[in-house]
Amino acid sequence: MKRLFLGILMLAFLSGCGYKPSSYYAKQALGNKIYAEVTISRQDPRNSVLIKDAVNEAIVSRFSGKLVAKEQADSVLHVKIGSIAFSPTVYDKYGYVVAYKTTVILAIDYEDETKKVQKLTASGEYDFSIESNSVISDNNRFDAIRYAASDALDEFVSKIAIKGLRNGNNN
Repeated sequence: MKRLFLGILMLAFLSGCGYKPSSYYAKQALGNKIYAEVTISRQDPRNSVLIKDAVNEAIVSRFSGKLVAKEQADSVLHVKIGSIAFSPTVYDKYGYVVAYKTTVILAIDYEDETKKVQKLTASGEYDFSIESNSVISDNNRFDAIRYAASDALDEFVSKIAIKGLRNGNNN
């Protein structure tokens, strides 16, 4: 009975205080129509394509925005891969690596409706395991980069949401 009362009280508090998720403020800052441009790396073009897919997915799923041509966009995102790194995190009893951490750093230039450009960096991580005494397969590598890039884009959403809240887009 006490838990039910506390649950109802918490629900009433959250709905009564005007709670809005960070994606709401990020959408307010970015607008509905977004153009995303990912700079393709000559050294690793496959990863650039994975990052492009992750950016497009984030725009549609996290911002509920529309991908449009640059001329129609409320805001423009220029995304560049800062770095991608794989580091071992867990070893088995024989000294073989059995888990890795993937770190992706993205450099994002965000241009709003007023053509004001803000530079942000966002980093994301993803941990994954492999079989003992084996190498990282292409599938593991691509999945790890995609998930780490998605995590970096979550950080970008948070940073944009804070900027949106600070700039008065909180009505």
